[in-house]
Amino acid sequence: MALRTIVQDGDPILKKVCRPVTNFDDRLATLLDDMQETLLDSDGLGLAGPQVGIMRRLFVCLDERDLPEDGELPEDYEPKFLEFINPEILWKSEEEVMLYEGCLSFPGHNGAIRRPRKVKARAQDRHGNWFEIEAEEMLARCICHESNHLDGITIMDLAEYFYEDQVEEDE
Repeated sequence: MALRTIVQDGDPILKKVCRPVTNFDDRLATLLDDMQETLLDSDGLGLAGPQVGIMRRLFVCLDERDLPEDGELPEDYEPKFLEFINPEILWKSEEEVMLYEGCLSFPGHNGAIRRPRKVKARAQDRHGNWFEIEAEEMLARCICHESNHLDGITIMDLAEYFYEDQVEEDE
């Protein structure tokens, strides 16, 4: 596995619509493994193809559903990932919540974005097998956020307002 460079604000690739994945091969598996490693190294929750320069409809998310409610991770904790290839959001709950959302491609920018509390999505796994998933709260938000990336939509397009991280300057 290898760390991939995360595409940053201003790169036109972030505004483009991705093409479907058609080859489910070793190259795809390597890409997904690299994206998982890059995501862990970046302390993010999700990472989409265009964020690593790949214009294909795929993303990975950390699966936080098995985390302890108290947030204390056991010493032997192994992160679990969900891989979404050619994803479709089938259903979104009507109730939307507005929370601050960050993005690895826009460091320091946190946008207030309305998202559904629940979603149902359909996607393929790395072998091309279709699956469906119902997600709530943070995982639902992550699926929506990463799906937006595949259509060239970013937090900069969706945020109603921003909270900008302030870097303290040395006096």
